[in-house]
Amino acid sequence: MDRGLQTHTRTWRVGIFCVLILIASMTIRAQAPAGKAPPVAQPSPTPNAKSSPSLERRFFRNILADQQAIWTSPFRIGRDDAKWLAPLGLATASLLATDRHTAGALAENDRTRLRISRDISQGGAFYTTGGIATGFYLVGRATNNARARETGLLGGEALIDSGIVVSVLKGVSQRPRPPLDDASGEFFDGGQSFPSGHAASVWSLATVVAYEYGNHRPLVRFGAYGLATAVSLSRFTGQNHFLSDVLVGSAIGYGIGRYVYRKHHDPDLDASESDARGKSSRSKLMPFTSPVYSRASQSYGLALAWSF
Repeated sequence: MDRGLQTHTRTWRVGIFCVLILIASMTIRAQAPAGKAPPVAQPSPTPNAKSSPSLERRFFRNILADQQAIWTSPFRIGRDDAKWLAPLGLATASLLATDRHTAGALAENDRTRLRISRDISQGGAFYTTGGIATGFYLVGRATNNARARETGLLGGEALIDSGIVVSVLKGVSQRPRPPLDDASGEFFDGGQSFPSGHAASVWSLATVVAYEYGNHRPLVRFGAYGLATAVSLSRFTGQNHFLSDVLVGSAIGYGIGRYVYRKHHDPDLDASESDARGKSSRSKLMPFTSPVYSRASQSYGLALAWSF
């Protein structure tokens, strides 16, 4: 009887955990409808005046809409989702199977590694990422920079969204952290390890920044994702999380950050900046041309003029 009850309990736990993994994975599905391309940018003479204030007024309304899209996304699974859902599921399952071994391989008394990991992981703390998003917003307002202002607003929105999702999953999964119970990593045992909140936080903000500035500045994109990767791995090397916690947290952060950007980004910003770059390149690199005709010498020519 006890053995049957034990088997039933284990099966129930595995089933609940599979649902958790599905919900966590589906946050990526909420990025955009399958096969739907981002909206085409249309030129606008005055994009700054219309985009940022409306985002501010709709900030909390957008968060509620985001949460609805995230938590209902498992009901919108399509065939195209297999290309990201299958690799993520396999990677998560592989890490779950080896979590106890990988966490146990780290020396517990390596104070230098623990100190460095702790310092790096502060980059993923909510007060750090929240401060960066606030800084973008305040600088954007002070300098009338619409893109920086939008980055701050969308970054803050993504941080709140990911924080809500992570809090719910932590409360349901209840996985102890690696130093406890000989790194057993059992779920539903009163812990707060799954998934990594720092990883979700830093990846949600890094993704917004990468999409805002990385299209024309690849170093920004590589830098943002590189820092997010370093912070996420530091949560493992600092023995705060298992590798599977870090992977799922990173996936949640990336998915939510990308969804928020694609859902609420103002494409007029891209159009106006493209026009500005075009005018700048034409004025400095391409000369103005005009035909020249001399009646006295009956000769034709072409006049070139550069503007600096």
